[in-house]
Parts: sequence; structure tokens; C-alpha cells
Amino acid sequence: MICVLEAGRRYSEHLGDADLALLGPAVDIAPERAAAVLRNRPDLIEAALASVVTFERVFGAEDRALVQASPFLVFATAIHRSLVELNRTTFVEERVATGVRVPVFDVAKLREYADAPERRLFTIELLASYTTVASGPIWFRRGGRWRRQRFSELDPGRMAAALDLVPPAERPGVYRRLGDLALFLTGVFPEHTARRAVTPVERERLLRSVGHLAAPSARDVEELTGRADSVLRWLGPRWYALAANGSPLPVLARCLRDVAHRYEAARRFLNFVTDRCLFPMRNRLFPSPGD
Repeated sequence: MICVLEAGRRYSEHLGDADLALLGPAVDIAPERAAAVLRNRPDLIEAALASVVTFERVFGAEDRALVQASPFLVFATAIHRSLVELNRTTFVEERVATGVRVPVFDVAKLREYADAPERRLFTIELLASYTTVASGPIWFRRGGRWRRQRFSELDPGRMAAALDLVPPAERPGVYRRLGDLALFLTGVFPEHTARRAVTPVERERLLRSVGHLAAPSARDVEELTGRADSVLRWLGPRWYALAANGSPLPVLARCLRDVAHRYEAARRFLNFVTDRCLFPMRNRLFPSPGD
């Protein structure tokens, strides 16, 4: 677990001087002095991010602040402000079908997920990582011949295929990115994954990516629907667990195991953040998963 001071220091590594100038007024610091003061007092940064003053400056009617703010600041503001709202509400609306929402009164798990500074930071970094994505052809050698294969960080099937193309030491990184992708798509673009059909062949290929140690039982396969959200919600925590098992970094492994254990809470929290903060500008912040 990291303390408020350590969290603030890690935030300051991502935030530029212009970001800190936007945060300053929330903690009674003039914009021209904010960078110097907040880098010396990083314990104030999270309080500034949670302030309604910062939210209005970043997400207000004027686009100027949004343009000035880095993606990391935009998402940090959204995450912290959403936690403030979660602490004030008794229920959240959740999708049960396309265009159908119901009130769900179990918000304790969402609060528990977002209360931890390291989980907030993990979620912010995940969102920021999808403002730009890699795609295009990759070449690999197999059977004495060079072959061409398309790759996209927004395509789970093509990402999973990369597991066969990289050395074993690099597979934990691919598993980590697959877990990130499952959480991003089901958390930020839930309606896209809910309506996207997965063919039996594609589903089988994705399920094979977790290997024999985490292979689905016959009952699991029966319960998985032909929609992407069902498959990704099953695979997401397992991809994270496999990434944790292969990570050489104990701190990262512990973080990934924690997210794997709390995957559904993480997904529901991202749904809440998207609905409350990100939806109006979602297609400006992220490439569309349908592109």
C-alpha cells in the first residue's frame, strides 16, 4: 500500500507544470506558483484532483482547459471526482442489456476498489495508455519463411495471437496488455463489447490464450455468451493473473494480482467514471474500438 505522500510524488512524475497550474487554485495556490509549491508538497495533489474546482476547470464548458490538460490530468481528475461522488451515493446505474439500466445498491465494492491510492493510479495510467494505440502489420519468421500478420492494441484476437510470436520472457507483458484491453473495453466502451458478436472460432482462440493452467471448465464455456463482453469479462482477470505469475517485479506482480482479484469492481468503477465524466468526450480522448 502507498501513502498519500507517496501517491502525490508518483502523480507529480506524470504531471507537467501546466497541469499543476490548473490544480493550484483548488488548494489556494496561485497558478504561477503551483508547480513549485505542489512539487514541494505532493501530499496536496490528490486533494486538488478531487476538488470540484479542478473538475470544473478541466471538464467545464470551455474546451481551453481540456486542451491544456494532459491526458493523465484529465483521467486523474475524473477518477478522483468520481470517488467523491461514489461516497455520496447509495446506488449506481448499471447496464443489464443494450439500452436498459437498473439501479444497483452495492456500491461498497466500488468504493473499496477506488479507495486505495495504488488502484487509482493504476486505473489512471491504464486510461492514459489508450489515448494512442499501436497498429499495423508485423513480420515474423516461421517454418523458414517470413510471414505477415496484422496487429492492433484494440483487437483482443490479434493481441492474443502475439503470444505465439514473442519469446516466453515477453509473454507476461502481452498478458498484462490483454488484461488492460479487456478492462478498458468493458469499462469504457461497454456498449461496444455488449453488441459485438464473437464467433465460436474466435471465442475458442481467445480462450486458448490462457493455457491449460487457467483453461475454462465445461460449465464456464456453456455460460459464456456469443458477445465480446461475456468473453472479455471472463478472460480479463485470468490474463492479469497470468501476467502477475510471470512478472519478475514483485511490486507489479502484487498490483496485477490485486486487480485480477477485483476485476469486476474495477470494471464497474470504470463504467461509473465513463458515465459521469468521460462519455461526452470519449471519442475525442480515445481511438474508437470499432476503427
